[in-house]
Amino acid sequence: MKIILDVENTTTKRDGKLHLDPFEPDNSLTLVGIMDHLNQDEKTIFVFDHKEKTIEDDDAQQRLQRVLDNTTLLIGHNLQYDLQWLWACGFKYKGQIFDTMLGDYVLQRGQKGSVSLENCALRYDLEMKKSDTLKDYFRRGYQTDEIPLEELSEYLEQDLKVTRSLYWRLLDEYSKPESASLVGVRDVTNEVCKALTKMYMNGFSIDKTALKEVRKQFEDELLEIETRLNSQVKTLMGDTPINLNSPEQVSQVIYSRILHDKKKWAVAFEYVNDKEEFKQTVKDNSAMMIKTKASVCQTCNGKGKIYKTKKDGTRFAKPNRCTSCDTRGYKLTKLKQMAGLGFFPPSKAWVSANGFSTSKGNLEHLINIAKSKGMTDAENFLSDLKRQSAVSSYLSAFVEGIQHYTKEDGMLHVSLTQHVTATGRFSGRNPNMQNMPRGGTFPVKRVFVSRWDGGKILEADFAQLEFRVAALLSQDKIAMQEVSTGFDVHSYTAKIITEAGQHTSRQEAKAHTFAPLYGATGFGRTKAEAEYYTHFMEKYKGIAKWHKKLGDEAINLGRIKIPSGRQYAFPDVERRASGTPTHFTMIKNYPVQGFATADIVPIVMLEIETRLNGYKSMLVNSVHDSVVLDVHPLEQKDVLGIIDDVNKNLKSIVESYYDIDVNVPLLLESKIGDNWLDVKDVV
Repeated sequence: MKIILDVENTTTKRDGKLHLDPFEPDNSLTLVGIMDHLNQDEKTIFVFDHKEKTIEDDDAQQRLQRVLDNTTLLIGHNLQYDLQWLWACGFKYKGQIFDTMLGDYVLQRGQKGSVSLENCALRYDLEMKKSDTLKDYFRRGYQTDEIPLEELSEYLEQDLKVTRSLYWRLLDEYSKPESASLVGVRDVTNEVCKALTKMYMNGFSIDKTALKEVRKQFEDELLEIETRLNSQVKTLMGDTPINLNSPEQVSQVIYSRILHDKKKWAVAFEYVNDKEEFKQTVKDNSAMMIKTKASVCQTCNGKGKIYKTKKDGTRFAKPNRCTSCDTRGYKLTKLKQMAGLGFFPPSKAWVSANGFSTSKGNLEHLINIAKSKGMTDAENFLSDLKRQSAVSSYLSAFVEGIQHYTKEDGMLHVSLTQHVTATGRFSGRNPNMQNMPRGGTFPVKRVFVSRWDGGKILEADFAQLEFRVAALLSQDKIAMQEVSTGFDVHSYTAKIITEAGQHTSRQEAKAHTFAPLYGATGFGRTKAEAEYYTHFMEKYKGIAKWHKKLGDEAINLGRIKIPSGRQYAFPDVERRASGTPTHFTMIKNYPVQGFATADIVPIVMLEIETRLNGYKSMLVNSVHDSVVLDVHPLEQKDVLGIIDDVNKNLKSIVESYYDIDVNVPLLLESKIGDNWLDVKDVV
């Protein structure tokens, strides 16, 4: 039996954020609707937690479970959500699924259109008669269990009908010859959806004491950084007040320029292409910042306000603002010294609405310039700025995010989705675990621990997966040889850049090693870094040739295809005068990132999930090219054995799913420890 299913549940608003999940104690399952996939008139609405529930609904649990027991294919839109609620409420379902949201996403071929049910219906010209009545109830503060049952049931029935229509339309699309390769991608995506749902249900245990310690560590570091930065700003700018939380004012410190007219600023560069013209446009539309010295305003005696007197000599109750100093209480006198660091941006790509960009990438570029020129003070200032931004971001996104979304059971239920990125790799939310910092300088990972006393956290991480995939897909002989012999490509990158005059550590080199794979060039880099980017394409000629082949395929067919069958569409691609296609960065990027993290990592996750059947140990997270497990203390040896066996059979695992000869070694490395941060290599 094949059925369409959808759920309705109550929600909780806490600290300004809406929680829809079943792990909120006040949330409950309201309705579950099912419909036959062949006949929309065959439907049933099961009532659970609703104000109008009657005694006849008491057996809803048993009746729905009997339906699920006889179901071979469960069809729904965003089934990960529906399965979370079913499983949390004690229902069992182990059959196959067809998620119409994911089905549409795969067919979009990386175009990233909205996959909401409403937008899918619009895209496929499906009739959708949904009333705004429910939205009005929600605006008035009603919960789903308070909305009249008849109206709520009607709303649910309309969702079921549209989902059913969408299912059949998608099957038609997948039956077309141009979509044949996508069928396998769709099926794997649905299997992975179940694994991600199970992982979400498992949860990742949080050490709340460690979380408090990490928060304090971050807050103390921020205070230290801000103290240093304020001292440095005083030296650089004199008495000119600078708000370090303002990108515009930070730009002034770095680039030593103040804009004449912000409204005209960005427009001025619209038609600038020449480097010299760019420099002149900067000079014409901005002025050099000059150091200043503050002195007490004599008009208001440093108070910033002036009390006027009446004719009888008494003072008015309210003061006037001092226009002489603009209420500051002091006046600034310009000195004969340039303020700030005096950097000049390399191109108009650095132009922002309020000056020049102070993004992480731009700061890294300037830090490397300062380092190569021995500008120690500038290097320290920029490094502190970069660190301040990172610490502040991680404090907000992760420390506070983890604290907010950790449930009463002490678990953070990791939410990973498959339908957001263009390449197919996972994305995260609440909080986004895909952005979790790797290094020990950001100790957030320390708060993630095993749920069992004596348990361990195990991370199985692919070694240089994307470079190995690039070698595999391009069949570049040098790249294939290097990954086969265990060549340390990061150390090699560091060597090239260092020999070009810019000392670079292996860790620093990682930011450059694989960047050319994704379309990055030496433009806007330091001279030494640019030399490496040129060297990369000269060394790996097979990769460069493969990139050209991809570009030609995109131009000729309007899309490219990778060995998994996954496709990426480029409907408006054109050949430039230089011969390269438009969207070339994405054309080069998508196959590597897609096949590595959207195709290989998920099937390895499925393999591990299958082999863990019968064990207490479980998957709790996945980040890019790694999977994370919570290992029961009595199962450590067995789980390590499972990971080792999967590692030894990676070639056959990948080949069993995809039409490709894996003639490049893939390597899965295991690390284990008491928490996620302190995992160590398994010897």
